[in-house]
Amino acid sequence: MSKRILFQFDGDDHPSSFDAVVAIDSEIDHLVSYGQVHPSSVRPLVHGCMFTRGGDDLRHTAIFIGGSDVDAAEHLLHCVTETFFGPVRVSVMLDANGCNTTAAAAVVAASRHIALDGARAVVLGGTGPVGQRVARLLASDGAAVSLTSRSLDRAQEACDAIGKHIQKGSVSAAQAATREQTADILQDAQIVIACGAAGVELANEETIRGVKSLAVAIDLNAVPPAGIGGIGAMDKAKAIGSGVGYGAIGVGGLKMKTHKAAIKSLFTSNDLVLDADEIFAMAKSVESGKASDV
Repeated sequence: MSKRILFQFDGDDHPSSFDAVVAIDSEIDHLVSYGQVHPSSVRPLVHGCMFTRGGDDLRHTAIFIGGSDVDAAEHLLHCVTETFFGPVRVSVMLDANGCNTTAAAAVVAASRHIALDGARAVVLGGTGPVGQRVARLLASDGAAVSLTSRSLDRAQEACDAIGKHIQKGSVSAAQAATREQTADILQDAQIVIACGAAGVELANEETIRGVKSLAVAIDLNAVPPAGIGGIGAMDKAKAIGSGVGYGAIGVGGLKMKTHKAAIKSLFTSNDLVLDADEIFAMAKSVESGKASDV
């Protein structure tokens, strides 16, 4: 039987050691890592993956796209899929900087405490890659999402981009440049997820405890100070105000399980493309216990 080979394409100088460890722990046979992968170098690398095996053996080769620059990784994903033709292809997964697995795990964790369909959600610091994915996934399950930024123009730009990908729910822009603006936006929120830059407090503890409608608050920042005051990085469904709170490590267990399950699934066929929506579905399967070891 052919060995399972995962090719790691990373735009950074050195391929992510984190992604390498998770890949090896996902029961692959061989990991081949490349750093400094740019669009001009994609085609020969992909050809090497495609043309060395044929038929059913193609499913035993897969590509993982990582790196710290999510926009650059998305471009690499486009270049990879453009290289495929007909049935000659291999499965590929994008999770640069953990953007997809982190967002998926956060939204699934929120769904433990309130049904997403019809929920009122606020994504604080939502213009970055993770924030935009969180907002998109919340809306895709029917939530009414307010995406905040210190700049209303930036928030609106992010909402316009997200709106092209959602069929239900809604995403609207809001400015949260002051404590008072943040408190107003959070007034009727049931779900609050903070996705801002590391070490920046987006809502203090007094504000979050004052949200009487709160069901769950999630802070994806693991670097002090917390993005949401009163939530520690290790917290997992810890009582805060009228709801519960999760820290970055608190949702990390589901993130890691989702990451490993997604990598394993790459080897079930040769035509999977795992991005935000597909990895969200994988996180739901992991949460429900339906994700199988492959």
